[in-house]
Amino acid sequence: MSLKKFLISRIFLINLIIAIALVAAIITVTLSSLKSYTHHGISYNVPDLSGMTYNEAKELAEANQLKVELLDSVHDKTARPGAVVDQVPTANQQVKAGRLIYLTINASGAEMVTIPKLTDISFRQAQVLLDNCGLTIDSISYQPSEYTDLVLSAYQEGKAINEGDRLEKGSSVTLVVGQSRGNVETILPNLNGMFIDDARLALTDARLNMGVVIYDTSITTKEDTLNARIWKQMPDTRQVQKVYLGSSVDLWLTVDNEKLSAGDTTEQ
Repeated sequence: MSLKKFLISRIFLINLIIAIALVAAIITVTLSSLKSYTHHGISYNVPDLSGMTYNEAKELAEANQLKVELLDSVHDKTARPGAVVDQVPTANQQVKAGRLIYLTINASGAEMVTIPKLTDISFRQAQVLLDNCGLTIDSISYQPSEYTDLVLSAYQEGKAINEGDRLEKGSSVTLVVGQSRGNVETILPNLNGMFIDDARLALTDARLNMGVVIYDTSITTKEDTLNARIWKQMPDTRQVQKVYLGSSVDLWLTVDNEKLSAGDTTEQ
């Protein structure tokens, strides 16, 4: 039989149809299996795990066909020890079954840091060392000394601290700095429009202390506190250009844009 006759023969056509049907069946079964394996089209809502312990979060996640994994720990005084303070993905996102939720929990204790040598060095050196340790300067006081700007001693809550002591990361210290002559003046920084942390840094750089901090009635939530900016300070830079080293500056904060704008206009 010639090839041409074979290709149009009944036997060949039947076998071709069978082969096509088998291939189609295999493709259909394969796609169906993949769909089932990957849960195509099925998603799960990520639950809110904040405030839960790791075990509680794990149990709830597994009940929603999800998994959890500890990513990091932080120290937050406002949260209970061991509680979840952050998660990725965040709550209410739609994800596939088996998705990992990465958790950040609140450490049971504060992270501690070792105090470097702070005395007999310049104030600027001490400031850098403290910043590298995650500590801040709460206040500065000056004492007569033949060495100007030399750190004489350091305290926390009235207790002397020395090289090698352990302090809670994020806490603050008081530095006693030498001054070889009488009251020395420094330029008073204009703090209007600044956030409280930026103002604290500017005051420290100017060798000044933060005095009373007053939040006005526009601030009602924790978020307001974080977003508040300075709209008034005392002494006022419009009236005073220089103050003595170690002086305190009182601050007023708000989230009221009218007050902030008025303060900016007045300064200009």
